[in-house]
Amino acid sequence: MYDNICKFIAENFKDDLATWLLGSPIRLTELSPTELSNEPIRADSLILLQSNDLVLHTEFQTDTDEDMPFRMLDYRVRVYRRFPKKQMRQVVIYLRKTASPLINQNRFRLEKTYHEFEVIRLWEEPTDRFMSVPGLLPFAVLSQTKDPTIVLTQVAKAVETITEQPLQRNIAAASAILAGIVLKKDVISRILRSEMMRESVIYQEILQEGKAEGKAEGKAETTRKLALNLLGIGMSLEQISQVTELSLEQVQALQKEISESEI
Repeated sequence: MYDNICKFIAENFKDDLATWLLGSPIRLTELSPTELSNEPIRADSLILLQSNDLVLHTEFQTDTDEDMPFRMLDYRVRVYRRFPKKQMRQVVIYLRKTASPLINQNRFRLEKTYHEFEVIRLWEEPTDRFMSVPGLLPFAVLSQTKDPTIVLTQVAKAVETITEQPLQRNIAAASAILAGIVLKKDVISRILRSEMMRESVIYQEILQEGKAEGKAEGKAETTRKLALNLLGIGMSLEQISQVTELSLEQVQALQKEISESEI
């Protein structure tokens, strides 16, 4: 879920992403992986944006992947084949703090073949970097801070000042979901208003995914997954009960299940 939320942010807030990674709000358009190959690798986490002179390749990763260096080389070659005159910036952005040595891998080497790319570990990034533009607010809670609760409170205040309601709702929902990497669900729901998130595009997509899965799976399992997803974005237990038609006790049991799995 986290990688998909980051992809949603990158695709809908391209200028903000460019400001962060490229240093200026370069106008970027989306580049489909299918333009590079009929069999794209990990297209679910891949974000390709382009300008006239540049291709920005970004991959948000919740956890490490030992195949990452080869994937970065592979896409560099594919982009060169399609756009030989364009420069390319490749950035892997890790969301969850880890002690794995793979978190530092930023190059691929095979005999005389060598390729290098950039790595960003969000927990090493200054919080202020994400507080200045709306599209980056959801990443602030994962930044370099000793108290993510305080940061999420600051994010909530910043979200409240956004006057465009669809934008406000989507930023709130994305912030709530990513905050789940470092904070408990009850803390998140106490800080971010669930009724605002409920009206966001992200929330609606979760509902639609639940309905689509219902065609292939049993209703009980589909309802359970939907309830877990809604718990993940910090919706109140009462609202989840209303949406899913589960009893409050059943929703509480699912919440307990999540808490025990995080211990």
